[in-house]
Amino acid sequence: MTTSDIVFQIRARYDQLSVTEQKVADAILADLGFAASASINELAERAGVSIATISRFAKVAGCDDVRDLKLRLAQAGAIGTRFLADHAGGEENVFYNRICAEIEDALHQSLAHFSETQFRAAASLLDKARMIYVAGFGGASTMLGDELQFRLARLGHPVAAYHDPVLLRMLAATLSERDVLLVLSVSGVTPELLEIADIARQYGAKTVIVTAPASPLAERADVLLPFHVEETDFIYKPSASRYGMMLVIDVLATELALLHKSHSKEMLRRLKFVLDDYRGGGDQRLPLGD
Repeated sequence: MTTSDIVFQIRARYDQLSVTEQKVADAILADLGFAASASINELAERAGVSIATISRFAKVAGCDDVRDLKLRLAQAGAIGTRFLADHAGGEENVFYNRICAEIEDALHQSLAHFSETQFRAAASLLDKARMIYVAGFGGASTMLGDELQFRLARLGHPVAAYHDPVLLRMLAATLSERDVLLVLSVSGVTPELLEIADIARQYGAKTVIVTAPASPLAERADVLLPFHVEETDFIYKPSASRYGMMLVIDVLATELALLHKSHSKEMLRRLKFVLDDYRGGGDQRLPLGD
C-alpha cells in the first residue's frame, strides 16, 4: 500500500484549518524532524496550543491519532531536508556554472570507484556473449540503456535494450550461459531488477551490473561496475548521477572496442561511410550518428 504523503495533506487542508490548527501546521512544516520526534507536550508548546488541539489536528490531517501522525511525519522526513527546507545561497543566479560544476563532480566521484580489472572483465564477458540484453528503467537508466545499446551495436555486437519489467522477466527466463544481462540502476534497490537478475542467473546467464557498490543489486553481479554520485541540495536541476553512469558506459564501450582494434575500426569505418553517403558528405570530425 502506498504511504500517504502527510506533508501534502497538511498543505492541502491548510486553508480549512482553524487558527489554532494552523499554528500546529506551521510548527510541523517549519521543522518536520522535531515534530516527528517530539512528545505531544513538546509539540503543543512549540506551536503555542493545547494538547487537545494536537489530537484534534491529527484527526483533521487524516491520521488515526497523534502516534499515526508522528509516524507519517517521520516517513515524510526520511526523504531529506533538501526537499523540505529553503536553501539560501543565490543558486538561481549562478546555476549555469553550478550545473557544469556538479557534472564535473559527478564524473570525478564515479571515476574514483573505477577499476581497470573490472572493466576488462566486463568487456570480456560482453565480447563472448551470444546476445547482450540491457535492462534499465525509471529515469536515467531508461535513456542510458538505449545509449548503451547504440554504443555496443555500432561495434557489431548483438545487443538489445528493454525497459518493461514484465517483458524483462520473460526474457530473463529464456537466457542461457551464452548470454549476458547488463543491468543499469542508480540506486541498486529496485525490486523488479533484483528479481530479473536472479532469474537470469538461475538459468546460467552472466550479469554485468552498473550500480551503487553497496546495494542489493551489486550482490547479483558476476562483474560489478560500481559508481556512486552524491546529489546536492540544489534540487531544481536534473540529477547529475546520469553523467556518472554515462562515463561508465563510455569507458566500457571503449574497453570493448580496444579488444579487437582492427574489427572495431572496420565497423566504425562502415558507419562513417554509410552516414556520409546518407548525408551527402560530411566533415571528417562529424560524430558517427551521435
